[in-house]
Amino acid sequence: MKDLLCTTDLTPASDAALRKALALADRMGTRVSLLHVLGKAERTDERRAQMQAAMEKQVESIGGTGVRILLIEGDFKDVIVEESGKDRSLLVMGTHGPHGLRQSLFGADILKLVRRSHVPSFVVQAGSAVDGDLSRIVLPVAGHATIARLLDAVCTLATAHSAEVHVFQLMRPGEQPSDELLRNKLAMLQRLEQEGIAHVEANVPQAGFSVGFSGPTVEYAKSIGAGCIAIMAHASEEYRYIADAEKERILANEALVPVLCA
Repeated sequence: MKDLLCTTDLTPASDAALRKALALADRMGTRVSLLHVLGKAERTDERRAQMQAAMEKQVESIGGTGVRILLIEGDFKDVIVEESGKDRSLLVMGTHGPHGLRQSLFGADILKLVRRSHVPSFVVQAGSAVDGDLSRIVLPVAGHATIARLLDAVCTLATAHSAEVHVFQLMRPGEQPSDELLRNKLAMLQRLEQEGIAHVEANVPQAGFSVGFSGPTVEYAKSIGAGCIAIMAHASEEYRYIADAEKERILANEALVPVLCA
């Protein structure tokens, strides 16, 4: 059984990530591997032992059981990416929103990391309601050439949590959706129907004019009490010129809604 990889820098954000990872693992019938990448100052025997003890305390304080602790030296982003490829099903990370992780993981950095990950990533913030369930998932339509990995991840989480998936399309005044976007929307709806997953087709008119999509997406997720927003990690050709900034805003959204990226 593939496990969940959860990163920690021993901050409140990583506490939130571990809580969510444990909840997800319980629903998915697997276990959690908790990873801390040792900085240069932590690579002595004494400091390594201190970090081991601190991680054990973190797990104990949250009430976790069966957690495998990993202490690995190296560049923390490279190590996370490498470990994500070792028979994992999901990478769970905590951020401090716009201010990033203590180890400088924020904004463009976290977007680059979820793009490099070998598995889908689940990103939570320090204040996210991680103890809540995933009864609703917002899945924005996307104009990418392939959406298979994201759709697989959404179906896995939705099935494990008996969640309702909201296929979200922002309806822009006077704008005709691309063929790719409409094709993917149909594929999403058909897949959810085939999997027996409850779903809603949410066609939401845009209020005002803006080429951005992050604000309306987060607002809709907040309005329905969504447990996460599921987005493509990479940009589509259609919105490539704004996509990175918009995805960063979703990852660090002020509503504190967790984000699934694939």
